[in-house]
Amino acid sequence: MTRLRTVLVVGGGAAGNAVTILLRRAGIAVDLIEAREDWNATAGSGITLQGNALRVLRALGVWDQVQASGFGFGSVGITAPDGTVLHVQDDLRTGGDDLPATVGMQRPRLQRILIEAVRASGASVRLGTTAGTLDQDANGVSVRFSDGTEGRYDLVVAADGLGSATRAAIGITDKPEPTGMAIWRIAAPRPTGVTRTDLAYGGPAYIAGYCPTSETTLYAYVVEANRDRAGIPPESYAREMRRLTRHYGGFWPEITEHITDPALVNYTWFDRMLVEGSWHRGRVVLVGDAAHCCPPTLAQGAAMSLEDAWVLSQMLTGADAWDDVLFQAYHDRRIGRVRPVVEASVQIGQWQLDGVRDADVPGLMGRTMTLLRELP
Repeated sequence: MTRLRTVLVVGGGAAGNAVTILLRRAGIAVDLIEAREDWNATAGSGITLQGNALRVLRALGVWDQVQASGFGFGSVGITAPDGTVLHVQDDLRTGGDDLPATVGMQRPRLQRILIEAVRASGASVRLGTTAGTLDQDANGVSVRFSDGTEGRYDLVVAADGLGSATRAAIGITDKPEPTGMAIWRIAAPRPTGVTRTDLAYGGPAYIAGYCPTSETTLYAYVVEANRDRAGIPPESYAREMRRLTRHYGGFWPEITEHITDPALVNYTWFDRMLVEGSWHRGRVVLVGDAAHCCPPTLAQGAAMSLEDAWVLSQMLTGADAWDDVLFQAYHDRRIGRVRPVVEASVQIGQWQLDGVRDADVPGLMGRTMTLLRELP
């Protein structure tokens, strides 16, 4: 009789939830631990999901809920700061012609959909729990948890995000680095005429944009040079965001009216990271933001994390041996896809920081997105 394989997933974000659902579908026993007691069910404003992300969400069995909860569209508008539409470009359907090019949705709603799917999968979930120590041998990993309990697993999947403690614990020293930009975000009511993402380059911010997230909501954002967080008290967040958005026309005056509660405004620096070397040490393997992150200039952060989960799960469920050869093959398969996304995302931001007026932003975006039409 074949012994049931066991996996510990550390982190309940997009990558961790996705890999849990897929491994459970294959009959593998999965424990998922998440440091946050609330499973990040209310964090964030909005998210832009392009076709390659939607393709994985369909594989997870949650596409119907995503489609019903979000707002699908197929183009992006470029506007002047005063709101004048300068150009409208059709988006590539990177998930195939049977999926929308893009769906915007409220990030907490996506997280709740994935949480429900994890619960339904039969995985064991413990919230408010972290992995303290990881002791490996040739056959598995012994884990001591923050609550004093212990467990033994064939594999540990580190999906604990940008500041991954698991990454550091296994001796991978790569860390995220700031790119020089920062973003202000807020969820707000959707003006009737907003039916796609519009981006304004220039004005008091590098980028001012918005994305519809449902029939009644959108999320809006402005990007500026990063500043010392210590000099921006949280109670000033709404005022700071309005300082930038009030200079934009079109739909921005209506959006700006709703930027009043500082607790609803999120301020985040743009970071970049790509672990070039192996994404594993022994039987601990990285996925998602623990292995790579990029600024959201291409809206591919969640998509890359979801693709990692899909690829790793496919490889694990199709292999007899979980060993260095398999984990290195996973890295090699993903690095060639993730690297151009990270580099393009960073380059677009750097051009804006440097004030390069003749930069081929549409061309770089188009070439990168074309790569993503292929299966991951």
